[in-house]
Amino acid sequence: MGVVAGGLLLSGCGAEILPLVAVERDARGSFTAVLRPCGNDMITGLSLFGTHGDPEQNLSGWDTTVDRSGADARFPLFSPPTAWRATPVGPQRVMPGYSYELAFGKAVPNYEYTGTVTFTAKNLSTLKPGQVWADDKAMSLGEFEKLAENSC
Repeated sequence: MGVVAGGLLLSGCGAEILPLVAVERDARGSFTAVLRPCGNDMITGLSLFGTHGDPEQNLSGWDTTVDRSGADARFPLFSPPTAWRATPVGPQRVMPGYSYELAFGKAVPNYEYTGTVTFTAKNLSTLKPGQVWADDKAMSLGEFEKLAENSC
């Protein structure tokens, strides 16, 4: 998230926050990240940022500096694709009492938008198998896909 925030600061204007990211619960209770960038936009600042108290300190999650073409992505929440060369930070599981943000930003030519979802362990505990947490609420995967498509 630091990469996204830094780019926004340097660009002199704020990026639009779009609901292009969700966390899905599967039948086993595991969580999957679902990213839906707009088209083939180059994206950057891919990160899972977990805080407890200090909102500036990542204590649980991962971070990467790799930019990539914006093809849709789906992966276990704490196991981003190896090619992203993510650096794990702290416990690699959803921690009670922590606040999380899973995010990316449009990289070039400027930071026009940030795809993000924020959640807590309590939020995710409300999900039934097959549901996702996006846009501050539980919904079906189909509802999220439509929301993301209409946001671009």
